[in-house]
Order: sequence, then C-alpha cells, then structure tokens
Amino acid sequence: MSYSDTQLFINGVWCNSSSGATLSVISPVNGTPIGSVASATIEDLDRALAAASTGFLTWRDTAAFARAKVMQKAAALLRERFESIARLMTLEQGKPLAESRAETLAAADIIEWFASEAVRTYGRIIPSRSRHVAQMVIREPVGPVAAFAPWNFPLNQLVRKICAALAAGCSIIAKAPEETPASPAALVQAFADAGVAPGVINLVFGNPAQISSYLIAHPVIRKVTFTGSTPVGKQLAALAGSHMKRMSMELGGHAPVIVCADADITLAARTMAASKFRNAGQVCISPTRFLIHASVYERFTEEFVGFARALRVGDGLSADTDMGPLANNRRVQAMTALVEDAVACGGELLCGGKRIGTEGCFFQPTVLSQVPVHAKAMNEEPFGPLALLLSFDDIDDALAEANRLPYGLAAYAYTTSSATAHHLISGIESGMLSINHAGLALPETPNGGIKDSGHGAEGGSEAIENYLNSKFVTHANV
Repeated sequence: MSYSDTQLFINGVWCNSSSGATLSVISPVNGTPIGSVASATIEDLDRALAAASTGFLTWRDTAAFARAKVMQKAAALLRERFESIARLMTLEQGKPLAESRAETLAAADIIEWFASEAVRTYGRIIPSRSRHVAQMVIREPVGPVAAFAPWNFPLNQLVRKICAALAAGCSIIAKAPEETPASPAALVQAFADAGVAPGVINLVFGNPAQISSYLIAHPVIRKVTFTGSTPVGKQLAALAGSHMKRMSMELGGHAPVIVCADADITLAARTMAASKFRNAGQVCISPTRFLIHASVYERFTEEFVGFARALRVGDGLSADTDMGPLANNRRVQAMTALVEDAVACGGELLCGGKRIGTEGCFFQPTVLSQVPVHAKAMNEEPFGPLALLLSFDDIDDALAEANRLPYGLAAYAYTTSSATAHHLISGIESGMLSINHAGLALPETPNGGIKDSGHGAEGGSEAIENYLNSKFVTHANV
C-alpha cells in the first residue's frame, strides 16, 4: 500500500491549501519524504470557521439518537478499514503495526462509547418553592470547538475530541499533526462516509502557532481542547482564558511507579516494561520514575532490564519488531542529551542509551539506575524509551518523590496489601492511578491530569461535560 498525500477537509470537501502550500511527511524509519500534507492559510481557516458555524446549527438540531447512529456507523467503517489505516499510521509514525492496529480498533470503541453518551446528556428537575413554578436544568452544546491533537497517537488523541464534540451536538475544527496526517484523515473520512453533515467536522494542518492563535481568539470558537506538552498547553490556556473560552487540556507527565516489598515482582517488571517501551515511550502516561523497595530492587531490576534487552527494535512494518523508531530526530537528540546528563550526574547506565545506526530515528531501550533527582531526566518528561530506577526504604519517601514534580497525570503502584494500596490511593497526587496492572485510557474511564498535567478529562462520562452548557430555566404558570 502506498502512502497518499493529505488534503484539508473543509465543509465536507477535501481540498488543497488556498496557497497551494504543502509540508513534507518524513518517514521515521529512513528519514526520507513519503508524502505531503496541505498547509492551511488564514483564508482556509476562515472557510473552516464559517463551515463550523453553519455545521453547528445543523448538528445541534439533529436528534441525539440520530447523532448516535451516525457515530455508530463511523465506528463500523473504521473497523472495516482498520488494516489499511493501521498501515498508514505505522508508515508515518513508526510504531509497530500491531500497535497501530490496536489503536485503530480502540478508536472504534471510543466512537461507540461516545455514541452511547450522546443520548444521555441528561438535565434535571429542581423542586420549586411554589406549586405554580417549574424549575429545570437543560444541557446544550457549547458551540464550535477548536481541537489540537499530537502525533504520538494520531487516532486516539483526536477521536476523543471529535467524539465528545459530536456526542454533545458541537461542530469541530480539528488541527491534526503534520507529522502524521494520513491516519487522522482516514478517521475523518469514516465520519464523512457515515453521514456527518458538511461543516460539522473540519480538518486542518499547517503552522501550529498560527492556527492555534487564530482559531482560539476567533469569536466563532467557544471551546478549546488540546493534548500536548505542558509549556504549549499553558500558552494556549492563557490565550483561551483571555477570551473566556471553555478549555480542557491533557498535558505532559512523568509517571511514577511505586513497587512495594510485597509486590508481585515478575508481574510488576513485565507489565511496566511493556508499558514503558510501548510506542517507544512516546506516551504521556508512560511509566518513567520507578521507585522500588530496596529489598526487591535487585530482582526487579534484573527482570526489567532483561525485558528491555530482549526487545527487537526496527521497522514497524516488520512482523518481528517489538519497538519502532522515535518519531523524529528531535526526539533522538533529546534522548541522547538526557542520558548523557543522567550519567554525568552519577546515574548508572544499565542498558541502551544510544542511537541505533545512522539511518532513521531508532534508539535503544534504555534503563538507568539511581539517577540523582537534580538530573534533567528526573525533572523533564523524557517522552522516549527511558526508564529511571531508584530504590526506597520507606513508603512515605516514595510518595514524596512521586509527588515532587509539578506533573500529575498518571501513576502506578504494585502491592498485595490493601492497607498499603489505600495509603497510596490517598497519598498520590495524580489524575489517574493504576494498581497492580496497566489499566488506563479506556473509553469508559476518565483520562486526564491535575497540577501542570492539565485540566478536565477526555474519557468516561466526565469527558462530555466540557462540551455542554447548563441552562437553568424557571417557569411560572400565570
């Protein structure tokens, strides 16, 4: 299957940029261009805004059951096309084909989940103080949405935003990543083929700063949703706040893993190693700081490092590949710098730590031991295949380290003690906590962080709340 060029999708039509401008899509496997993507101009954004404004009026007045049926059809189409879409994703993003397939099928599950939520945007009746007065709260869509999604999960970061908007009755302008445009375009095509009205979903690519600043400030847009780094998220949140726009943000993380003395060490090591190196560590909720009780540190380290060394790194299209390349050379350079700094600070390199070959963006699965807290890797989100292992003696010391950073997206813990689990549940400052397994980011569960890791949730019934206004109505019979 060849990789096709990607256009903009505005008012139900695929189109080139009004200027004809395009950006190259680069293969992370060999560093060569595999296609191009249209780069939107302000004129294109104005057309998308006009389409979203008109599309909102149409979709808002579409019955919730009808919206749900369209979404269910889109999910079915995505399942029919999952093999071709997964291949596109691997070509442009690099992850193993098995992971791309899983992401595509998970996107279909997400669509179905939100379709079921579309018919449950319940209001309520408030008992009044007079028998002649009726009091009620009704839920209404907030309006056209501007959505900004990253490249690490080209479908699943974007589909959550599209589906929450559609379920609530909103239209959306989605700014998808230029590095991975073809798989998001295939997602939007599934919605279009399912019968979503023109203007309800619009897809643009281009200069991120220009597009975000123009869309967020525009009066047509009433809600902003962004997934990405904390520094960029803070900038966009400030811009949205200055225009009184509703916002939800899923930002960076530096997830701690607390492995207690009574934990199932084999389960912890294997589950967390698989989670750490999934998508080459380019995951916001990727476990990063491993805080391991001193009594089991050696055993955990041996099993974890053994897993990392056994991983086969290569082209995601190869059947025997366990971990693909990093997305771009910027990530390779960042990983190299973090490892060198950690070692210079006194950390011990147990495995990996280097670029693989000279072609493409391949990097070794890397494990570092006892890295001091002042090292950059202990404070900055690595966003790559880097695990930091530290020992602890007291559970409260582990909690202090887990909560030390301003991040608060995800955390993990392993213990067979219910008392210890309760202590961790109440003590860890994080939007999500998974104990004794990796159970985050399901369609039906909240997906979001606290502190500098964001605001709001993008999963579960909580997700749709950010796309709805509550209107209080009091009606006196006269």
